[in-house]
Amino acid sequence: MAADEYPPVNPYVAGLLGHCPRCGKGHLFQGFLKLAPRCEVCGLDLAFADSGDGPAVFVMTIAGFIVVGAALWVEVAYAPPYWVHALIFLPLTVVVCAGLLRPTKSLLIALQYFNRAEEGQRADEN
Repeated sequence: MAADEYPPVNPYVAGLLGHCPRCGKGHLFQGFLKLAPRCEVCGLDLAFADSGDGPAVFVMTIAGFIVVGAALWVEVAYAPPYWVHALIFLPLTVVVCAGLLRPTKSLLIALQYFNRAEEGQRADEN
């Protein structure tokens, strides 16, 4: 099948579920964050996929709002000692970041495929 023969796939759904951006059925990951070399269903070569540091930046921003907001609320409402904050919010930070990193990475890769994003080139280059 050629690329235009596949039914349209919603990049947001495929990305958040970690599925192939072309067919929407194959798995994008081989491990927790390691990309598979190709889709096992449609054979899409995933060598184009480079999300860079984008997922980490988004996850840090979102996790920061969640964890800092929760820590401030707990501090104002209960005023626990600092060791209680550390006991609660250090593991929460790890869980939130690890939980958001994989869907964010796959979403950015799916959007990269959907929008046909490529590395920028200067006009005078051939």
